[in-house]
Amino acid sequence: MSSRSGALSIGALAKAASVSTPTIRYYEEIGLLPKAGRSASGQRLYEKADVERLTFIRRCRDFGFSIDQVRLLSSLSISTDSDCAEVRDIARLHLVEVRKRLEELRGLERSLDGFVEQCDAICAGGPACDCVVFKKIAEP
Repeated sequence: MSSRSGALSIGALAKAASVSTPTIRYYEEIGLLPKAGRSASGQRLYEKADVERLTFIRRCRDFGFSIDQVRLLSSLSISTDSDCAEVRDIARLHLVEVRKRLEELRGLERSLDGFVEQCDAICAGGPACDCVVFKKIAEP
């Protein structure tokens, strides 16, 4: 903390927003967070608004939004001139991407389930180098 009332150190901000200090520095570097003010000794100083903004960014990332999407959502979150349909469209696009990844993961799950079943039926208990899983993974 600093002598400024309400100012937070980078460690206090990190704890309050449940992120690491390198994450805060990175978000400042790429412009997701504004550059912090500095104390006379050069220590970064943050305000309550920075906790809220960083928490918002963390939650967007938790939902899997890309950095570019987070940047856009952050700007829209303070815009009085933009239509909320823009926000919906970003969320809808991300939902399509998530559903596509889920389908890919389901296919991966089916393949791995088959590998495990074949190993149980064919080679479990034998030498690892002869495991059917290796052969299945190597197939084009």
